[in-house]
Formats: sequence, structure tokens, C-alpha cells
Amino acid sequence: MSKLDFKKVFEQEEARLRILHPTPEDIPGCISVFDDYLGCSVIRNQVKSIYRYGKRSSCDQKLDEFKFCLTLKVMHPEEQREAWIRRRAEWWAHRRIEQSSEDVWDIRDKPLPNFPKPITTEMMQEAGF
Repeated sequence: MSKLDFKKVFEQEEARLRILHPTPEDIPGCISVFDDYLGCSVIRNQVKSIYRYGKRSSCDQKLDEFKFCLTLKVMHPEEQREAWIRRRAEWWAHRRIEQSSEDVWDIRDKPLPNFPKPITTEMMQEAGF
């Protein structure tokens, strides 16, 4: 299990998603979500999954996303965006906390001191600029 705190990771993901999707028009529509579900089910992706993992891929999560998208249709656009951001932030937070083959780096809260080193006039002159 990761040493990351779920609440902190959720807040980081929520903040990131708010920047990436600043308006209700920026969240994916149900047609796009349904296309993702259909794309998961096509024979090419299923064969690839059998080759890589020895079993067919489960598209249940993508179907659940489509169903969730349909429930958003009765909400005001800004409420849709908020609900979508919360759901995606939770998904990303779980993904970051659970172990995977991508576990290499931890996200820093602050950059390293003096990194990258600021370019000075003297450095430019030494380089011939």
C-alpha cells in the first residue's frame, strides 16, 4: 500500500481536474463516454488483452461511466461538471494510491530548492551568447 494519504491525493486530483476542465463544456459528453465503452469491447482490444494478460478485458468500469454520465443529464451544467470532477478525482486518487507498475515517483509538494538553477547573465556570457 502506498504511503500517500487518500484525502490529500483526492484534493490534488480535484485541483488538477478543475484546471484541465474549467467550464462545463470541457467535460466529456455521454457520446464520447459511450465510444470509450464500445472501444473497450472491440475484438482488437480484447485480443490484445488476452495476449498481454491472458484474459479478456472487463469493460464494466467504462459501462459504469456511461451510466453515470446519463444520470448527470438532469443536473445544471455546473453541477454536472462538479459531479464529474469529484468522480474522476476519486478514480485518479484510488489509482495513485494502489500499487501498479507505474509506481516510480511520488509527487512533490514543493519544488527542490534552486532547481532548476536560474540562468544568469554571467552564464550566458560564458556560453558565448
